Amino acid sequence: MPRFHFNIYDGYTARDDAGTELEDHEAARTMAIRLAGELMVDEGRRTKLGNEWRLEVTDHTGLVLYRIDFSIAESSAVAKRWV
Repeated sequence: MPRFHFNIYDGYTARDDAGTELEDHEAARTMAIRLAGELMVDEGRRTKLGNEWRLEVTDHTGLVLYRIDFSIAESSAVAKRWV
């Protein structure tokens, strides 16, 4: 089975050196979506994630197969309300 790595970048790099063996690319894509959701829930509670972060899925050679980007931006309405 192929091995996939799920690396997180949020100002710091959390490399998944061990990786995970999965059946195929589609299974890696599904796992990436699930992992991103878990990160948003878990890290959102602690507000550790920065305003911009991403999760990249790579194969054993380091080739990026999938990328999920997240960005949090304050609207002007929020900025005005708290001034």
